[in-house]
Amino acid sequence: MIGPETKTEKNVKQAVPFFGVTDMQASLRFYQDGLGFTMKYQWIDEGKLRWCWLELGDAALMLQEFRKGSGELYMSGAEGKLGTGVSICFMCEDAIAIFREVTARGIEARRPFVGNRLWVTGVVDPDGYKLFFESPTDAPEESVWNE
Repeated sequence: MIGPETKTEKNVKQAVPFFGVTDMQASLRFYQDGLGFTMKYQWIDEGKLRWCWLELGDAALMLQEFRKGSGELYMSGAEGKLGTGVSICFMCEDAIAIFREVTARGIEARRPFVGNRLWVTGVVDPDGYKLFFESPTDAPEESVWNE
């Protein structure tokens, strides 16, 4: 039981998605070169990058490559298709700007549309994780952005 002097809502600071990936180098090309994330922390084991913390603006995520038969508590092997049912929504100032930037870098992104009073664009990473970039708008629901 939490005592009266502890405030859980003030204690929790950030949620950081932790994705298991099948090919760290392919994931880094996607996240860094394609989406513009920067690496803040990394774990190199036996000369190989095993885990990293990436940031884009105030958002972050972690990647760790699966190692078959490693017996590690985390990321010891994938059951089924990675990314199934996993979606992350990044709230932005301008989702359309994100769409322009990532498509200019060669990333396939969904044409922005309005849903729930938000411009929404989305991408899918090499392992099937879905990332949505959203920003508030007054445009009518179901509008589709045209340049």
